[in-house]
Amino acid sequence: MVLEFKTPEEPTFTALMANWSYLVAYLISFLFIGVAWYNHHYMFSLTKRVTKKIYWVNNPWILTMSMLPVSTAWAGRFINDVHPELFYFFIFTLWALAYAALSYTVMRTNRKDHPEIAEKIRKMPAYRLHANVWFWLIWAGVIALIFYWPPISLVFTLAELVLMAVLTPADSDKLF
Repeated sequence: MVLEFKTPEEPTFTALMANWSYLVAYLISFLFIGVAWYNHHYMFSLTKRVTKKIYWVNNPWILTMSMLPVSTAWAGRFINDVHPELFYFFIFTLWALAYAALSYTVMRTNRKDHPEIAEKIRKMPAYRLHANVWFWLIWAGVIALIFYWPPISLVFTLAELVLMAVLTPADSDKLF
């Protein structure tokens, strides 16, 4: 997946900084992809089976990830405008819901025969965060704040991503 970040027209840092909003959106979305894939790989390395249901629930997650370049480019170009930031936040929200559904499906698939795996997935910070009512209450507040300060969508996304990057499961670097 390639995210859009244009080369400056002049060989100066001033020209680079003229595109600061693209750079910020690009870096946040790059972190988004990295954190999402890390958690995705962790979860799939744990599961003992990938069923048809898991496959089909995984597809909306992939679809939301594929929407990042367009939402990033639009949010980066118009960082202080409501509609591009709402769209970016909408894609982020769809991703969070898709990831929660995927995590839940993988957890349920393993619950009967491999309860220890189901429990590890349930304890994943990414799963716990998206299953937490406080996350969704703050999310609702961010939706309202976007109309007053549109970059809050990127700030909220960055905050969640940093949390998910730092709070990884203890065994996530010992699986292979």
